[in-house]
Amino acid sequence: MGIKLAMVGGDRETWRREMEFPLAETIYDVAIIGSGPAGYTAAIRGAEYGLKVALIEKSNVLGGTCLHVGCIPTKALLFNAEIWDYLKNAAEFGIEGIGTPKLNWAAVQARKTAIVDKHTKGLGFLMKKHKITTIEGYGRLTGAATEGVHSVEVAAADGTVSQLKAKNVILATGSAAKMMPGLQADDRILTNIEILAIGQVPKSLVVIGAGAVGVEFASIFRSFGTEVTILEFLPRMVPVEDEEISKELTRLFKKRGIDVNTGAKVEKVEKTADGVKVTYTDANGKSQVKEAEKVLVAVGRLPLTENVGLEKTKIELERGFVKVNEAQETAEPGIFAIGDIVAGLPQLAHVGAMSGMVAVAKIAGREFHPVRRDRIPSCTYTEPQIGSAGLTEAQAKEKGYEVKVGKFPFAGNSKATIVDSHDGFVKVVSDAKYGEILGVHIIGPQATELIAEAVAVMELEGTVEKMMFTIHAHPTLSESLLDAYGALEGMAINA
Repeated sequence: MGIKLAMVGGDRETWRREMEFPLAETIYDVAIIGSGPAGYTAAIRGAEYGLKVALIEKSNVLGGTCLHVGCIPTKALLFNAEIWDYLKNAAEFGIEGIGTPKLNWAAVQARKTAIVDKHTKGLGFLMKKHKITTIEGYGRLTGAATEGVHSVEVAAADGTVSQLKAKNVILATGSAAKMMPGLQADDRILTNIEILAIGQVPKSLVVIGAGAVGVEFASIFRSFGTEVTILEFLPRMVPVEDEEISKELTRLFKKRGIDVNTGAKVEKVEKTADGVKVTYTDANGKSQVKEAEKVLVAVGRLPLTENVGLEKTKIELERGFVKVNEAQETAEPGIFAIGDIVAGLPQLAHVGAMSGMVAVAKIAGREFHPVRRDRIPSCTYTEPQIGSAGLTEAQAKEKGYEVKVGKFPFAGNSKATIVDSHDGFVKVVSDAKYGEILGVHIIGPQATELIAEAVAVMELEGTVEKMMFTIHAHPTLSESLLDAYGALEGMAINA
């Protein structure tokens, strides 16, 4: 029995090529369910290894949350916000005659959509280039392999159901935004999906949750003039970051006019005649009310592991997340899990991509290096940006290290002054005994780019002494790292 094969990955008008394709007669080396960064990266790398790959995607476009309603459109808006901030102060850079800048929100949204469409088409091209079979449909596991071959049920949008055969299966089903109990997303109560499609910049916005998603949207809309309030249940913003990073971001957000409330427990979200009303208990135990045009719920993401057939396998779950070994293998032979659904890994696109490369390397019998939790860069694209990797100071101390810390402020970096972005600092955490660099935490200009050096240094087990004699070009923001390494020994040049 054949199914209609939909070649997904084109523009927003679905491009189809309908034909009777004997899926049941083809045995793939690997079938991947989900085409986000984890899934499409695994597919491409698998094809590069010479594997016969099928990529199953329930949507009519490739790319998943990251490309369509996550990383890419959000960062496009953040770049627009950065330009807007510079334009508002153009006279400081000797640029006159602009007058009062006017924001064309429709054009901003159109540019964002064009960026998404370009890269969606790019993925479609890559699938054809690597001869990857892309199938539009909802994929489900059907149980253990029979004679070394798995069957994957593929349900098409028109109701047609077929079986796809593969020696290995990779689950890359991704995640979805959590919603607070009793609430449903609409035009006023928003998740990351709805807020990216709003028709105009709101006059006021309450953001519930101060993780990466919450603070990025708070930063975007504050730049565009929105009155922004942040409500975070935990004692500090960006709670996964080093405590000093959280403290600095809070200081700078307040300096920008963002109302930051930590230790705030949201009790109720209600619609009003023309907006929303949020009732919360503040850090002092007092009941407070905040009204706004819209509210963004950014309280985390749920793994999409329901209704994919896990119950028919030996796959083990931990709070809905899939348990895997260092090769991304589940407890069911021949079935792997990658990306946002994996227990113990942060839900980041680049982590998903690397876990996908690990899985297909194992399938192809190639050498691989397991994903290490302490070698993952974490990036938050606020103003100012945050980039971090490795252990925080507190984590290093908890692990029993004799810790030495070096800090260097961007105020002492000439390039930071040139680009008029000299808030923030670089913080390096090291082992005092051997000089090993344990963690690097940056808040300031281009922190999300600078952190790559720190990851490479730690991956190669670089020491403080070695990095103090590593030449960094002048004038660059990266020199701030050189000064931070020096600060570990009390020998920063520019501070």
